[in-house]
Amino acid sequence: MKLFEIQKPETDMFEFYTHSILRNNKGIALVMVLIISLISLVIMSGLIYMVTTGTQVSGLEKRYKTALEAGKSSVDIAYQVFSTRGVNTFTAAEAGTISFNITASPTCLADKLNKATVDWDAACDTSLTITPATLSTYDMTFQVVGTNLDYSVYAKIVDTVEGNSSGDEGLIKTGVVISNSGEVTVMHIPYLYTVEIASENTNNRTERTRLSALCQY
Repeated sequence: MKLFEIQKPETDMFEFYTHSILRNNKGIALVMVLIISLISLVIMSGLIYMVTTGTQVSGLEKRYKTALEAGKSSVDIAYQVFSTRGVNTFTAAEAGTISFNITASPTCLADKLNKATVDWDAACDTSLTITPATLSTYDMTFQVVGTNLDYSVYAKIVDTVEGNSSGDEGLIKTGVVISNSGEVTVMHIPYLYTVEIASENTNNRTERTRLSALCQY
């Protein structure tokens, strides 16, 4: 019987093909676990970042609103100063909780309260900038004292539209002349004050707010 000889491929090429790393499944599970772990790590990092950022934003908003309320309260205090033409009329109880001080010169304060902007003294500040460390950049300052927080507030009149309001509004139409058919009622025109206000936490200067208010008197 004649035996046929089977020709084998070259040994080196055959072994390289059959044992190639590309055809080897060893370690694939480890690779998949690493990929899934990386994806999970990215998702968890994103969630932690979102939670942390949300907490920081909530804290910033809370502190801003507190400073904003302090600034809003100063509008009422400033209006009281306008209505008295700069005379301090705070009661003893109010003076105990409000440390009030007028920093503007008497000339500038009188001009700002009683004259149109174009008639102010040239030395009066009309800029919108308020710098707490510089007294000349605001007209008045006061401290709002709370239970746990104290806020310093700075206010400045930057524009005045002159009206005919007087210190006593009780003499409008009546009490001046006898009413009769020929009486001409005088139109009441209020003063309009544009006021810039800055408030900040006394113990933390980063907690601050700025307001622009239009006060009518």
